[in-house]
Amino acid sequence: MRNVKRALVKYSRLAHTKGLTGSFGGNISVRVRDMVFIKGTGAVMGELTEGQVAILKLDGRQVSAVRPSSEWRLHLSVYKVRPDVRAVVHLHPPYSIAVSILVKGELPLLTPEAELYLGRVPVLPFRPAGSGELAEIVAGGLRRADAVLMERHGIVTVGKSLREAFYRAELVEESARLWFETRNRRF
Repeated sequence: MRNVKRALVKYSRLAHTKGLTGSFGGNISVRVRDMVFIKGTGAVMGELTEGQVAILKLDGRQVSAVRPSSEWRLHLSVYKVRPDVRAVVHLHPPYSIAVSILVKGELPLLTPEAELYLGRVPVLPFRPAGSGELAEIVAGGLRRADAVLMERHGIVTVGKSLREAFYRAELVEESARLWFETRNRRF
């Protein structure tokens, strides 16, 4: 359990350092059998400690004294529809949020790497943060994709490991930045 918490701290801080989320925004979780380790409510990604990691059962029961992030429903919903997933990364990267307002349908993927590792990135309509509606729409979007953009809210990526989910998140933001910076350019 300590290694899982340590990894959550490492990738949470890395997300903040790389500008993929700021202040209180974003949350990361890891599933180990029927338990989910997730950032605690009110914790800051760039300052997360092992003592700020909450533990839930897949059925939503809280195991630890630490209260989970308000997006715990989203994480649990994804794990229920994707038994192959071991990590969920939800971040608020600036280009991804901007592009989620401008693009409908799917994020255009401009590089072979993005096509290979992301495949497709649906853009989901806005739903209130922390709501059951948001959890439902994100889980639905991730049934056949490994990343989604949420209108005005950020991204959710998944992986068989936390490392894989994190680097997919970084690739989504890179793809959003490339699209944003080239959309009005003539080459």
